[in-house]
Amino acid sequence: MKPMSPVVELKRTSRTYVLGGEPVPAMRDVDLTFEAGTLVSITGPSGAGKSTLLHLVAGLDKATSGSVIVAGSNLAELREDQLADFRLKSIGMVFQSFNLLPAMSAWQNVAIPRLLAGGRLSQAKARATELLDLVGLGSRAAHRPKELSGGQMQRVAIARALMMNPRIILADEPTGNLDSHAGSAILELLRSVALESFDGSDRRLVVMVTHDRLAAERSDRIVSMLDGRVVADVKAELEEPI
Repeated sequence: MKPMSPVVELKRTSRTYVLGGEPVPAMRDVDLTFEAGTLVSITGPSGAGKSTLLHLVAGLDKATSGSVIVAGSNLAELREDQLADFRLKSIGMVFQSFNLLPAMSAWQNVAIPRLLAGGRLSQAKARATELLDLVGLGSRAAHRPKELSGGQMQRVAIARALMMNPRIILADEPTGNLDSHAGSAILELLRSVALESFDGSDRRLVVMVTHDRLAAERSDRIVSMLDGRVVADVKAELEEPI
């Protein structure tokens, strides 16, 4: 089997904000490497730096010092238009609140990234329908978000995140608004996404921020943060497949 390759590298990465004229460190000298084919959970209390880490990897924020290298590119060296293109093509985002457009059907929500990239409607619809089948919602393609359960809406959000066939999926509390049954199904889906090949050879990377320790223990690796620092980094021992 091909060795797992590094997809994300953070090297002595720090992020400090200035609030009321005072520096507020959100992340301090973090060194991490994430590899393809893994589901990584980032855990810790509120204010630990979890979301800051996710935003830095997504190119939504910039490090104050150190470097963030994603898929071989140093994000600090990219112009804003290059960062926007990087996010569209290389990053799929999944949020706790789903972020679906209520007036659009499931397939239309899934198709949005392809349409923003200039794709044809017919091709985008075909791909969206294919992805909804993949996440088990082929029969709900024409339904709007209000006609779907929380677990179904999160499946739509995951399908949308896969629309551009990204190398990396970043999930911010993806099970936070779900019951235990729906949350377990979403974790199983995210793990299958990590194991799937995105380009015919290399697998994806899925990084999930979560407060739920039980959810974290269903991942391959748990990175624990506190006060902007990594305080633990362990491989999870899955007792049974999810």
